[in-house]
Amino acid sequence: MALRLAFMGTPEFATPTLAELLAQGHEIAAVYSQPPRPKGRGLHAEPSAVAKLASRHGLEVRTPASLRSDEEQRAFSALDLDAAVVVAYGLLLPQAVLAAPRLGCFNLHGSLLPRWRGAAPLQRAIMAGDAQTGVMVMRMDEGLDTGPILMAERVPIGHKTFGELHDELARLGADLMVRALAALERGSIVAQPQPGDGITYAHKIQKDEARIDWTKSASELDCLIRALSPAPGAWCEVNGARLKILYAEPVAGSGPPGSVLDGQLTVACGQGALRLRRVQRAGRAPMTAEDLLRGFALGPGERLG
Repeated sequence: MALRLAFMGTPEFATPTLAELLAQGHEIAAVYSQPPRPKGRGLHAEPSAVAKLASRHGLEVRTPASLRSDEEQRAFSALDLDAAVVVAYGLLLPQAVLAAPRLGCFNLHGSLLPRWRGAAPLQRAIMAGDAQTGVMVMRMDEGLDTGPILMAERVPIGHKTFGELHDELARLGADLMVRALAALERGSIVAQPQPGDGITYAHKIQKDEARIDWTKSASELDCLIRALSPAPGAWCEVNGARLKILYAEPVAGSGPPGSVLDGQLTVACGQGALRLRRVQRAGRAPMTAEDLLRGFALGPGERLG
């Protein structure tokens, strides 16, 4: 059965869910997204990925800076919704908004709750070396990702980068949300409270976390590099210039941390070594390590800072 929905989301991760809701014939009464942000060298205000997709489909787009005013809450309530679907929206929903839709507000979250509540669950899962992660649909309450769970899907992380995991879970989450809404409307699903054990928080990635400390182990740095690839990118310095490392593989090797061990761009870590596979110089496109070495002298004995 088609539902009358509000969709609330901002980044690229949310767009497959909006597209799938439209494909399934749900009525999108309004789309809420973060206000346009300055982007690019010219710092021109640019609508979010969700706002762009909504506009292409002729949907009403609302971009309030907050939902706490009586005016915004009345405008939301006036939509007369069956439900609201929330995917990486970026604003907390006050109780008046949570209570307005007939069925409630439902969030798609990229972790296996209660592990990695918060802003950066995919990055933190990779960074911590977790074996698996997933997506969950939960009924929202006023807490930070604390609501009861309707449905979940799990995936192995393996050696995936953030970018690869992001795209996989965005697609999987879109399908999961559609199935959860259908089950909810049929009355064939009961939300289950989150466990009280295993709660962790996925704090926003800070700029200083991206600099590579070669005294750490190869396994730790491998997780860091994959968690920040393709953006913002873990980085080090080579002869005073910044070099992003987008993909690397832990290998056997030893030497002073940060030293290049061979002609294949294998770099010694505090324990073990990393063979750099994909890198990016400032102002350049990503490239293989082989391409970097063709135009950049970086042989055995050189040090990465």
